[in-house]
Amino acid sequence: MTHFLPKNRFDCETGVSFLFRLATTMFFLLCVEVTQLAGQESVSTTNSPHLKLAIIGDSTVANYPAANPLRGWGQYFGEYFSTNTMIINLAKNGRSTKTFYTDPGHFWQQALEAKPDFIFIQFGHNDSHASDKPEATKADGDFMENLRRYVTEARADGATPIFVTPMHRRNFKNGALTLELQPYADAMKKVGQEMKVPVIDLYTLSGEVFLKLGDDGSADLMGPNERTHFSEKGARLLAGLVAQAASKCDERLKAVFIGK
Repeated sequence: MTHFLPKNRFDCETGVSFLFRLATTMFFLLCVEVTQLAGQESVSTTNSPHLKLAIIGDSTVANYPAANPLRGWGQYFGEYFSTNTMIINLAKNGRSTKTFYTDPGHFWQQALEAKPDFIFIQFGHNDSHASDKPEATKADGDFMENLRRYVTEARADGATPIFVTPMHRRNFKNGALTLELQPYADAMKKVGQEMKVPVIDLYTLSGEVFLKLGDDGSADLMGPNERTHFSEKGARLLAGLVAQAASKCDERLKAVFIGK
């Protein structure tokens, strides 16, 4: 008969020692695997967006490639919020409240499908173009109706809309800023009051900056030979103004606002 028992005390102790080392090694490997999995879950939770902020608008808000000297404030908006805040900037050059909605690129649908917590809405520059232009709207007419439609559809999809009035163009006359965009800023405020939408008055905020610095002093806020579009310095400044005002619109935005 074959015996598998240890032949002596030495063999017995050796076998027990081997089994103990094997069990210890397996336990250690199991602990490492569990720790790694726990770490992976923690990273995923930490990096997941706390808030999603979508932006729609025109070229004063849009992203630009590095080689282009122009910048929109939407490019730098995320710098003023905590790192787990997702910014979805869908603003496009040349768009108005009318043409952004009907664009073949379906940018408005992209904004809704992203399921953001907030949608920042800034239009007015291209809406103010001559009435024979396809993007043009009337400040007290279809511009307001288009804004109402954005608000209704955003809320239906669970997003909170926030209006941003169009910033001033850097146009001075006799030391004062021209007022061609005021009807659109006022119309946006009116719809905001009517539909209880928070309004960030970038029209007034930008006007205060331009008047304080003057025509020459504010030149470096704009792109080369520009009166409408911004340099990186100007876009960062505007992004900060919008972000700071946004932090006062909703407690959720206040919680993730970090300033600079």
